[in-house]
Amino acid sequence: MAPAASRLRAECELPSLPRRALAQYLLLLKLYPVFTKAVSSGILSAVGNLLAQMIEKKQKNDSQSLDVSGLLRYLIYGFFVTGPLSHYFYLFMEYWIPPGVPLATVKRLLLDRLLFAPTFLLLFFLIMNLLEGKDVSAFASKMRSGFWPALQMNWRMWTPLQFININYVPLQFRVLFANMAALFWYAYLASLRK
Repeated sequence: MAPAASRLRAECELPSLPRRALAQYLLLLKLYPVFTKAVSSGILSAVGNLLAQMIEKKQKNDSQSLDVSGLLRYLIYGFFVTGPLSHYFYLFMEYWIPPGVPLATVKRLLLDRLLFAPTFLLLFFLIMNLLEGKDVSAFASKMRSGFWPALQMNWRMWTPLQFININYVPLQFRVLFANMAALFWYAYLASLRK
């Protein structure tokens, strides 16, 4: 083999940092799918809250420190709710409405938008209320004032993203795809919490 060809092969075989990170993520996803999705959901949820806090501070020209308890609430919600619930929902959807079913793309989207989205949003408001230590009347008030606008915004923002996600993104990457998009969604929801 020519020296240039062997050098080129050696350079191609040297894994770059992104390639190694992806390989590690794929291995963890294979070995511990729910846990891996829970961890990534928790981290990305907290980052979304961090973005919301930074945007709010910039808009208000506020120099106060970050609300660490807000970051922890979003971390907990992402880890215990978003990651596991999304994992099982996507598995359920794949089993219940396989790609070969007539109108599968439409049925999947309707299931996600009309059943999962409102339920998931309700859970968000409920769990955040509990994590903030607020009572039932605060939850009811937040539901009256924030649920419908948040659901409408969810339908506007998430419908095209979920259409792509549930119909074209490989099953093992759907939670990650949604988490990446959710960075901005959590920033929006965090702004509603104020």
